[in-house]
Amino acid sequence: MAYTETQIREMDPVWARILREAEDAVRDEPLLGGLVHQSVLHHASLERALSYRFSLKLESGEMSEQLLREIADEAFSAQPELGLSARADIAAVYDRDPACHRFLQPLLFFKGFQAIQAYRVGHWLWLEGRRDMAYFVQMRVSEVFGIDIHPAARIGKGIMIDHAHSIVIGETAVVGDNVSMLHSVTLGGTGKEEEDRHPKIGNGVLIGAGAKVLGNIRIGDCSRVAAGSVVLTEVPSCKTVAGVPAKIVGEAGCDQPSVTMDQVLRGCRG
Repeated sequence: MAYTETQIREMDPVWARILREAEDAVRDEPLLGGLVHQSVLHHASLERALSYRFSLKLESGEMSEQLLREIADEAFSAQPELGLSARADIAAVYDRDPACHRFLQPLLFFKGFQAIQAYRVGHWLWLEGRRDMAYFVQMRVSEVFGIDIHPAARIGKGIMIDHAHSIVIGETAVVGDNVSMLHSVTLGGTGKEEEDRHPKIGNGVLIGAGAKVLGNIRIGDCSRVAAGSVVLTEVPSCKTVAGVPAKIVGEAGCDQPSVTMDQVLRGCRG
């Protein structure tokens, strides 16, 4: 059954907007017509488009595009939450990144968004017990995007990773909803322990560029971690921490630091 544009808009406004933006992009830059048609306009849903991008980006001599696309299609079909999370991620990037002017951009051009969607497929594989395939996805995401996320890590929706170079998220890390982080962030362990050893990031947290959060510690909801900080101890909700090692230097400054993306430490005590 074919749906009209009005029906698509009512059922899935995010996908309807992406389709309109894709048509505009082809009109404005005809040389990108092939890319836009293959990545967006040839697909019946955002999930299908995401499967295509996943397979196109991660294919290699070791794993064909067709096999990867079948895996992604299976994941999106079996776990509808993957598509819902992708929509929340697109909205988050558009809302928080001043360089993002269209919903189309993350899908086509932003490696932070694309890496997170690939991680989500890898995480589904992990939960299905297909551990080696999950590790393969992790390896290819690291090779292609320069982002290393263990497939066992648990990451919420509404995630924005800006620039996204050198992100590392460990096996037992947990990232809540509506979190924003910049490049070179590490959510890592502190040694060779094999149990629960990675950070737990609350909802609405902003993590600045180059920050390292190490160990099985919690970063409270709606807190800020300043750029370049090394966090080794718990952080209460709604606080700002900075330094090496990081210490509380003030309040978070607003209800949703991950949304405002304000990283200036105004009036913070030393």
